[in-house]
Amino acid sequence: MTTAARPRRLHLNVNVNSSGRHPASWRVQPDPLGFLDLGYFEEIGRLAERGRLDAVFFSDGFDHSETRPWQALDPFVPLTAVARVTEHVGLVATQSSSFQHPYNIARSTASLDLVSGGRAAWNVVATRAPEAARLFGLDDLPDHDERYARAEEAVRVVLALWESWEPGALVADQASGTFTDPARIHPVAHDGTHFRVHGPLNVPRSPQGRPVLLQAGGSPQGTALAARYADAVFSVSHTLPAAQGFYRTVKSAAAGHGRSPDQVVVLPGLFPVLGGTEAEARERKAWLDGVAGFEGELESLSGTLGLEPGDLHLDRPLPWDLLERAGGRGRSLGFAAAILDLASREDLTVRQLLERNPNGHRSLVGTPEQVADDVEAWFTGRGADGFNLNVDAFPDGLTAIVDGLVPELQRRGLFRTEYEGTTLRSHLGLEEPGHERAGVA
Repeated sequence: MTTAARPRRLHLNVNVNSSGRHPASWRVQPDPLGFLDLGYFEEIGRLAERGRLDAVFFSDGFDHSETRPWQALDPFVPLTAVARVTEHVGLVATQSSSFQHPYNIARSTASLDLVSGGRAAWNVVATRAPEAARLFGLDDLPDHDERYARAEEAVRVVLALWESWEPGALVADQASGTFTDPARIHPVAHDGTHFRVHGPLNVPRSPQGRPVLLQAGGSPQGTALAARYADAVFSVSHTLPAAQGFYRTVKSAAAGHGRSPDQVVVLPGLFPVLGGTEAEARERKAWLDGVAGFEGELESLSGTLGLEPGDLHLDRPLPWDLLERAGGRGRSLGFAAAILDLASREDLTVRQLLERNPNGHRSLVGTPEQVADDVEAWFTGRGADGFNLNVDAFPDGLTAIVDGLVPELQRRGLFRTEYEGTTLRSHLGLEEPGHERAGVA
Protein backbone atom coordinates (compact mmCIF):
# COMPACT_ATOMS: atom_id res chain seq x y z
CA MET A 1 0.00 0.00 0.00
CA THR A 2 1.40 3.41 -0.86
CA THR A 3 1.28 6.32 1.55
CA ALA A 4 -1.21 8.06 -0.73
CA ALA A 5 -3.74 5.28 -0.12
CA ARG A 6 -3.58 5.56 3.67
CA PRO A 7 -6.40 7.35 5.47
CA ARG A 8 -5.37 10.72 6.83
CA ARG A 9 -4.35 10.38 10.47
CA LEU A 10 -3.53 12.97 13.11
CA HIS A 11 0.10 13.28 14.21
CA LEU A 12 1.16 14.16 17.75
CA ASN A 13 4.62 14.94 19.11
CA VAL A 14 5.50 15.97 22.64
CA ASN A 15 7.85 18.92 23.08
CA VAL A 16 10.32 18.06 25.85
CA ASN A 17 11.79 21.25 27.30
CA SER A 18 13.18 20.20 30.66
CA SER A 19 10.53 20.69 33.34
CA GLY A 20 7.58 21.65 31.13
CA ARG A 21 6.23 24.62 29.19
CA HIS A 22 4.60 26.52 32.03
CA PRO A 23 7.06 28.81 33.87
CA ALA A 24 5.93 27.32 37.20
CA SER A 25 6.67 23.76 36.11
CA TRP A 26 9.98 23.33 37.91
CA ARG A 27 8.46 24.67 41.13
CA VAL A 28 5.67 22.07 41.25
CA GLN A 29 7.65 18.95 40.31
CA PRO A 30 8.63 16.30 42.86
CA ASP A 31 12.30 16.95 42.01
CA PRO A 32 13.20 20.33 40.51
CA LEU A 33 16.53 18.89 39.32
CA GLY A 34 14.97 15.89 37.58
CA PHE A 35 15.87 17.32 34.18
CA LEU A 36 19.52 16.45 34.91
CA ASP A 37 18.69 12.74 35.36
CA LEU A 38 18.43 10.48 32.32
CA GLY A 39 15.81 8.39 34.12
CA TYR A 40 13.52 11.44 34.04
CA PHE A 41 13.69 11.55 30.24
CA GLU A 42 13.32 7.79 29.97
CA GLU A 43 10.03 8.07 31.86
CA ILE A 44 8.84 10.76 29.41
CA GLY A 45 9.81 8.53 26.49
CA ARG A 46 7.93 5.55 27.91
CA LEU A 47 4.85 7.71 28.48
CA ALA A 48 4.99 9.05 24.93
CA GLU A 49 5.26 5.54 23.51
CA ARG A 50 2.39 4.32 25.70
CA GLY A 51 0.32 7.10 24.12
CA ARG A 52 1.42 5.99 20.63
CA LEU A 53 2.79 9.49 19.96
CA ASP A 54 4.78 10.05 16.79
CA ALA A 55 7.86 11.47 18.50
CA VAL A 56 9.49 13.18 21.43
CA PHE A 57 10.87 16.51 20.29
CA PHE A 58 13.82 18.12 22.05
CA SER A 59 14.18 21.82 21.38
CA ASP A 60 17.59 23.31 22.08
CA GLY A 61 19.32 26.64 22.41
CA PHE A 62 22.43 28.29 23.78
CA ASP A 63 20.77 31.02 25.83
CA HIS A 64 21.04 30.91 29.61
CA SER A 65 18.13 31.32 32.02
CA GLU A 66 18.65 32.30 35.64
CA THR A 67 14.94 31.96 36.48
CA ARG A 68 14.08 28.42 35.35
CA PRO A 69 15.59 25.26 33.78
CA TRP A 70 15.29 25.05 30.02
CA GLN A 71 17.74 23.14 27.86
CA ALA A 72 20.76 21.95 29.81
CA LEU A 73 21.76 18.62 28.27
CA ASP A 74 22.74 18.23 24.64
CA PRO A 75 19.59 16.66 23.11
CA PHE A 76 21.45 13.62 21.77
CA VAL A 77 22.25 12.45 25.31
CA PRO A 78 18.64 12.13 26.61
CA LEU A 79 17.39 11.03 23.18
CA THR A 80 19.85 8.13 23.16
CA ALA A 81 18.59 7.18 26.62
CA VAL A 82 14.99 7.31 25.37
CA ALA A 83 15.95 5.17 22.37
CA ARG A 84 17.27 2.47 24.71
CA VAL A 85 13.98 2.10 26.62
CA THR A 86 11.51 2.41 23.73
CA GLU A 87 10.90 0.63 20.42
CA HIS A 88 8.70 2.91 18.33
CA VAL A 89 8.50 6.55 19.34
CA GLY A 90 10.44 8.99 17.16
CA LEU A 91 13.42 11.02 18.39
CA VAL A 92 13.71 14.63 17.20
CA ALA A 93 16.92 16.55 17.94
CA THR A 94 17.26 20.27 17.35
CA GLN A 95 20.60 21.50 15.98
CA SER A 96 21.46 25.00 14.89
CA SER A 97 22.76 25.56 11.38
CA SER A 98 24.14 28.89 12.61
CA PHE A 99 26.92 27.29 14.67
CA GLN A 100 27.08 23.59 13.77
CA HIS A 101 28.95 22.29 10.73
CA PRO A 102 26.85 20.19 8.32
CA TYR A 103 29.15 17.18 8.64
CA ASN A 104 28.74 17.13 12.42
CA ILE A 105 24.96 17.52 12.09
CA ALA A 106 24.75 14.75 9.50
CA ARG A 107 26.91 12.37 11.50
CA SER A 108 25.30 12.82 14.93
CA THR A 109 21.74 12.58 13.61
CA ALA A 110 22.52 9.62 11.34
CA SER A 111 24.18 7.88 14.29
CA LEU A 112 21.04 8.28 16.41
CA ASP A 113 18.94 7.17 13.44
CA LEU A 114 20.98 4.02 12.94
CA VAL A 115 21.19 2.91 16.56
CA SER A 116 17.45 3.57 17.13
CA GLY A 117 16.39 1.52 14.12
CA GLY A 118 15.32 4.50 12.00
CA ARG A 119 13.54 6.80 14.45
CA ALA A 120 15.60 10.01 14.35
CA ALA A 121 15.00 13.48 12.94
CA TRP A 122 16.90 16.76 12.68
CA ASN A 123 14.96 19.89 13.53
CA VAL A 124 16.64 22.72 11.61
CA VAL A 125 16.87 26.07 13.37
CA ALA A 126 18.69 29.30 12.60
CA THR A 127 19.68 30.65 16.02
CA ARG A 128 18.02 33.95 16.85
CA ALA A 129 19.33 34.67 20.38
CA PRO A 130 21.96 37.45 20.15
CA GLU A 131 23.78 36.25 23.27
CA ALA A 132 24.54 32.93 21.54
CA ALA A 133 26.92 34.67 19.14
CA ARG A 134 29.32 35.57 21.96
CA LEU A 135 29.49 31.93 23.05
CA PHE A 136 31.01 31.11 19.66
CA GLY A 137 33.43 34.03 19.49
CA LEU A 138 31.23 36.40 17.48
CA ASP A 139 30.27 39.94 18.41
CA ASP A 140 26.79 39.57 16.97
CA LEU A 141 24.62 37.28 14.88
CA PRO A 142 24.46 37.69 11.11
CA ASP A 143 21.22 39.27 9.93
CA HIS A 144 18.09 37.19 9.37
CA ASP A 145 18.57 36.70 5.63
CA GLU A 146 22.18 35.63 6.06
CA ARG A 147 21.28 33.11 8.79
CA TYR A 148 18.68 31.49 6.55
CA ALA A 149 21.00 31.46 3.54
CA ARG A 150 23.47 29.53 5.69
CA ALA A 151 20.68 27.24 6.91
CA GLU A 152 19.57 26.46 3.35
CA GLU A 153 23.11 25.57 2.32
CA ALA A 154 23.60 23.46 5.46
CA VAL A 155 20.42 21.50 4.69
CA ARG A 156 21.58 20.75 1.15
CA VAL A 157 24.94 19.48 2.40
CA VAL A 158 23.41 17.37 5.19
CA LEU A 159 20.94 15.76 2.76
CA ALA A 160 23.76 14.96 0.35
CA LEU A 161 25.81 13.40 3.14
CA TRP A 162 22.86 11.30 4.31
CA GLU A 163 22.31 10.12 0.75
CA SER A 164 25.99 9.32 0.18
CA TRP A 165 25.29 5.69 1.17
CA GLU A 166 22.89 3.69 -0.99
CA PRO A 167 21.04 0.62 0.30
CA GLY A 168 23.35 -2.38 0.18
CA ALA A 169 26.52 -0.29 0.38
CA LEU A 170 27.42 -1.93 3.68
CA VAL A 171 28.16 -5.56 2.79
CA ALA A 172 30.18 -6.93 5.75
CA ASP A 173 30.70 -10.34 4.09
CA GLN A 174 33.27 -12.07 6.28
CA ALA A 175 33.70 -15.04 3.94
CA SER A 176 34.67 -12.92 0.92
CA GLY A 177 36.35 -10.17 2.88
CA THR A 178 34.10 -7.55 1.29
CA PHE A 179 33.13 -4.83 3.76
CA THR A 180 31.52 -2.20 1.51
CA ASP A 181 30.45 -1.81 -2.11
CA PRO A 182 32.32 1.32 -3.26
CA ALA A 183 30.00 1.70 -6.26
CA ARG A 184 27.16 2.45 -3.85
CA ILE A 185 29.01 5.11 -1.84
CA HIS A 186 28.97 8.63 -3.34
CA PRO A 187 31.38 11.24 -1.96
CA VAL A 188 29.95 14.74 -1.64
CA ALA A 189 31.69 17.50 -3.58
CA HIS A 190 30.45 20.82 -2.24
CA ASP A 191 32.11 24.23 -2.49
CA GLY A 192 29.62 26.83 -1.34
CA THR A 193 29.37 30.26 0.20
CA HIS A 194 29.44 29.01 3.78
CA PHE A 195 30.78 25.44 3.63
CA ARG A 196 33.27 23.23 1.81
CA VAL A 197 32.62 19.51 2.19
CA HIS A 198 34.34 16.74 0.20
CA GLY A 199 33.83 13.05 0.87
CA PRO A 200 31.08 10.68 2.03
CA LEU A 201 29.54 10.34 5.46
CA ASN A 202 31.03 7.57 7.60
CA VAL A 203 27.60 6.37 8.85
CA PRO A 204 25.62 3.95 6.63
CA ARG A 205 21.88 4.20 5.94
CA SER A 206 19.29 3.36 8.57
CA PRO A 207 16.07 1.34 8.14
CA GLN A 208 14.18 4.55 7.23
CA GLY A 209 16.69 5.59 4.56
CA ARG A 210 17.78 8.80 6.22
CA PRO A 211 16.67 10.85 9.22
CA VAL A 212 13.47 12.85 8.90
CA LEU A 213 14.07 16.56 8.27
CA LEU A 214 12.00 19.01 10.28
CA GLN A 215 12.05 22.80 10.26
CA ALA A 216 10.88 25.34 12.81
CA GLY A 217 10.39 28.94 11.76
CA GLY A 218 7.53 31.08 10.52
CA SER A 219 9.35 33.81 8.60
CA PRO A 220 9.08 33.87 4.78
CA GLN A 221 12.60 32.45 4.57
CA GLY A 222 11.77 29.68 7.04
CA THR A 223 8.57 28.81 5.22
CA ALA A 224 10.43 28.66 1.90
CA LEU A 225 13.07 26.38 3.41
CA ALA A 226 10.38 24.07 4.80
CA ALA A 227 8.45 23.91 1.53
CA ARG A 228 11.54 22.97 -0.47
CA TYR A 229 13.23 20.47 1.86
CA ALA A 230 11.39 19.62 5.10
CA ASP A 231 9.41 16.47 5.78
CA ALA A 232 7.55 18.32 8.52
CA VAL A 233 7.34 21.89 9.78
CA PHE A 234 6.68 23.13 13.29
CA SER A 235 4.58 26.29 13.15
CA VAL A 236 2.97 28.91 15.39
CA SER A 237 -0.69 29.84 14.86
CA HIS A 238 -3.31 31.03 17.35
CA THR A 239 -6.39 31.21 15.15
CA LEU A 240 -7.78 28.72 12.65
CA PRO A 241 -7.83 31.22 9.74
CA ALA A 242 -4.15 32.02 10.32
CA ALA A 243 -3.32 28.31 10.55
CA GLN A 244 -5.23 27.55 7.36
CA GLY A 245 -3.38 30.32 5.55
CA PHE A 246 0.01 28.99 6.63
CA TYR A 247 -1.05 25.43 5.78
CA ARG A 248 -2.05 26.44 2.23
CA THR A 249 1.12 28.49 1.76
CA VAL A 250 3.46 25.65 2.72
CA LYS A 251 1.59 22.97 0.78
CA SER A 252 1.33 25.15 -2.35
CA ALA A 253 4.99 26.09 -2.21
CA ALA A 254 5.96 22.42 -1.81
CA ALA A 255 3.94 21.54 -4.90
CA GLY A 256 5.77 24.33 -6.73
CA HIS A 257 9.01 22.44 -6.06
CA GLY A 258 7.53 19.27 -7.56
CA ARG A 259 6.83 17.72 -4.16
CA SER A 260 3.63 16.04 -3.02
CA PRO A 261 1.90 18.33 -0.49
CA ASP A 262 1.06 15.22 1.54
CA GLN A 263 4.77 14.71 2.11
CA VAL A 264 5.08 17.95 4.12
CA VAL A 265 3.46 17.52 7.54
CA VAL A 266 2.33 20.78 9.22
CA LEU A 267 2.45 20.68 13.04
CA PRO A 268 1.44 23.83 14.95
CA GLY A 269 2.35 24.08 18.60
CA LEU A 270 -0.44 23.45 21.11
CA PHE A 271 -0.37 23.88 24.89
CA PRO A 272 -3.27 22.03 26.57
CA VAL A 273 -4.01 22.22 30.29
CA LEU A 274 -6.34 19.34 31.09
CA GLY A 275 -8.74 18.47 33.86
CA GLY A 276 -11.49 15.93 34.47
CA THR A 277 -13.92 18.86 34.32
CA GLU A 278 -13.54 22.34 32.87
CA ALA A 279 -13.49 23.72 36.42
CA GLU A 280 -10.64 21.37 37.37
CA ALA A 281 -8.65 22.39 34.29
CA ARG A 282 -9.11 26.09 35.03
CA GLU A 283 -8.19 25.49 38.66
CA ARG A 284 -4.93 23.82 37.57
CA LYS A 285 -4.12 26.68 35.21
CA ALA A 286 -4.87 29.29 37.89
CA TRP A 287 -2.71 27.37 40.38
CA LEU A 288 0.25 27.29 37.98
CA ASP A 289 -0.20 30.97 37.09
CA GLY A 290 -0.32 31.88 40.76
CA VAL A 291 2.91 30.05 41.49
CA ALA A 292 4.74 31.68 38.59
CA GLY A 293 3.36 35.22 38.54
CA PHE A 294 3.56 37.36 35.42
CA GLU A 295 6.96 39.03 35.84
CA GLY A 296 9.05 36.48 33.96
CA GLU A 297 6.49 36.01 31.19
CA LEU A 298 6.17 39.79 30.76
CA GLU A 299 9.90 39.98 30.13
CA SER A 300 9.73 37.06 27.70
CA LEU A 301 6.80 38.60 25.80
CA SER A 302 8.51 41.97 25.50
CA GLY A 303 11.66 40.31 24.13
CA THR A 304 9.69 38.35 21.55
CA LEU A 305 8.02 41.56 20.36
CA GLY A 306 11.25 43.57 20.27
CA LEU A 307 10.25 45.81 23.19
CA GLU A 308 11.46 46.56 26.69
CA PRO A 309 9.52 45.14 29.70
CA GLY A 310 8.61 48.68 30.76
CA ASP A 311 6.81 49.19 27.45
CA LEU A 312 4.09 46.71 28.46
CA HIS A 313 1.38 47.31 31.07
CA LEU A 314 -0.73 44.39 32.25
CA ASP A 315 -4.14 46.04 32.04
CA ARG A 316 -3.61 47.96 28.80
CA PRO A 317 -3.57 46.82 25.17
CA LEU A 318 -0.28 46.26 23.41
CA PRO A 319 1.50 49.53 22.52
CA TRP A 320 0.88 49.32 18.78
CA ASP A 321 2.77 52.56 18.06
CA LEU A 322 5.93 51.18 19.69
CA LEU A 323 5.50 47.86 17.93
CA GLU A 324 5.34 49.61 14.57
CA ARG A 325 8.60 51.42 15.31
CA ALA A 326 10.21 48.20 16.60
CA GLY A 327 9.69 46.63 13.17
CA GLY A 328 11.48 43.31 12.86
CA ARG A 329 13.47 43.47 16.08
CA GLY A 330 11.51 40.59 17.58
CA ARG A 331 13.58 37.49 18.22
CA SER A 332 11.15 35.17 16.47
CA LEU A 333 9.19 36.50 13.52
CA GLY A 334 6.83 33.50 13.63
CA PHE A 335 6.05 33.82 17.34
CA ALA A 336 5.71 37.60 17.15
CA ALA A 337 3.35 37.44 14.17
CA ALA A 338 1.13 34.85 15.87
CA ILE A 339 0.94 36.84 19.12
CA LEU A 340 0.10 40.08 17.31
CA ASP A 341 -2.56 38.36 15.20
CA LEU A 342 -4.28 37.01 18.34
CA ALA A 343 -4.07 40.30 20.24
CA SER A 344 -5.43 42.26 17.27
CA ARG A 345 -8.30 39.88 16.47
CA GLU A 346 -9.59 39.78 20.06
CA ASP A 347 -8.45 43.20 21.34
CA LEU A 348 -6.68 41.66 24.34
CA THR A 349 -4.89 43.46 27.13
CA VAL A 350 -1.38 42.32 28.01
CA ARG A 351 -2.76 40.42 31.04
CA GLN A 352 -5.39 38.65 28.91
CA LEU A 353 -2.75 37.81 26.33
CA LEU A 354 -0.49 36.29 28.96
CA GLU A 355 -3.40 34.30 30.39
CA ARG A 356 -4.25 32.98 26.95
CA ASN A 357 -0.75 32.52 25.63
CA PRO A 358 1.91 32.42 28.32
CA ASN A 359 4.65 31.02 26.11
CA GLY A 360 4.04 31.80 22.44
CA HIS A 361 2.03 28.69 21.52
CA ARG A 362 -1.76 28.48 21.48
CA SER A 363 -3.14 27.44 24.85
CA LEU A 364 -6.34 25.48 25.55
CA VAL A 365 -7.76 24.87 29.01
CA GLY A 366 -10.48 22.28 29.44
CA THR A 367 -11.48 18.62 29.45
CA PRO A 368 -10.07 16.04 27.02
CA GLU A 369 -13.37 16.23 25.11
CA GLN A 370 -13.19 20.02 24.79
CA VAL A 371 -9.57 19.98 23.64
CA ALA A 372 -10.33 17.12 21.22
CA ASP A 373 -13.16 19.20 19.70
CA ASP A 374 -10.68 21.95 18.91
CA VAL A 375 -8.00 19.55 17.64
CA GLU A 376 -10.55 17.88 15.37
CA ALA A 377 -11.73 21.23 13.98
CA TRP A 378 -8.18 22.28 13.08
CA PHE A 379 -7.36 18.86 11.62
CA THR A 380 -10.48 18.47 9.49
CA GLY A 381 -10.38 22.17 8.57
CA ARG A 382 -6.87 21.75 7.12
CA GLY A 383 -5.21 24.06 9.60
CA ALA A 384 -2.93 21.25 10.80
CA ASP A 385 -1.84 17.69 10.09
CA GLY A 386 -1.20 17.29 13.78
CA PHE A 387 0.31 19.12 16.72
CA ASN A 388 3.53 19.57 18.61
CA LEU A 389 2.16 19.26 22.14
CA ASN A 390 3.58 21.37 24.95
CA VAL A 391 3.11 19.97 28.45
CA ASP A 392 2.39 22.28 31.38
CA ALA A 393 4.57 20.27 33.80
CA PHE A 394 6.22 16.85 33.49
CA PRO A 395 5.39 14.12 34.13
CA ASP A 396 1.75 14.51 35.23
CA GLY A 397 0.85 16.91 32.41
CA LEU A 398 1.95 14.32 29.87
CA THR A 399 0.12 11.57 31.75
CA ALA A 400 -3.08 13.63 31.41
CA ILE A 401 -2.53 13.83 27.65
CA VAL A 402 -1.76 10.13 27.27
CA ASP A 403 -4.59 8.90 29.53
CA GLY A 404 -7.17 11.58 28.68
CA LEU A 405 -6.73 13.36 25.36
CA VAL A 406 -5.27 10.48 23.34
CA PRO A 407 -8.08 7.99 24.11
CA GLU A 408 -10.66 10.61 23.15
CA LEU A 409 -8.93 11.23 19.81
CA GLN A 410 -8.71 7.46 19.27
CA ARG A 411 -12.42 7.09 20.02
CA ARG A 412 -13.13 9.60 17.24
CA GLY A 413 -10.99 7.64 14.78
CA LEU A 414 -8.49 10.50 14.42
CA PHE A 415 -5.42 8.95 16.05
CA ARG A 416 -3.75 5.55 15.86
CA THR A 417 -4.45 2.87 18.43
CA GLU A 418 -1.26 0.98 17.54
CA TYR A 419 1.93 1.84 15.68
CA GLU A 420 1.80 0.60 12.08
CA GLY A 421 5.57 0.64 11.62
CA THR A 422 8.80 0.99 13.54
CA THR A 423 10.35 4.11 11.94
CA LEU A 424 9.50 7.77 12.40
CA ARG A 425 9.04 8.06 8.65
CA SER A 426 6.33 5.37 8.81
CA HIS A 427 4.60 7.10 11.74
CA LEU A 428 4.40 10.33 9.73
CA GLY A 429 3.20 8.57 6.56
CA LEU A 430 6.32 9.62 4.63
CA GLU A 431 7.79 7.72 1.72
CA GLU A 432 11.34 6.42 1.92
CA PRO A 433 13.59 8.95 0.16
CA GLY A 434 15.18 8.24 -3.20
CA HIS A 435 18.76 8.87 -4.17
CA GLU A 436 18.46 11.86 -6.47
CA ARG A 437 20.51 13.95 -4.05
CA ALA A 438 23.31 11.40 -3.62
CA GLY A 439 26.71 13.10 -3.75
CA VAL A 440 25.26 16.43 -4.90
CA ALA A 441 24.99 19.44 -2.60
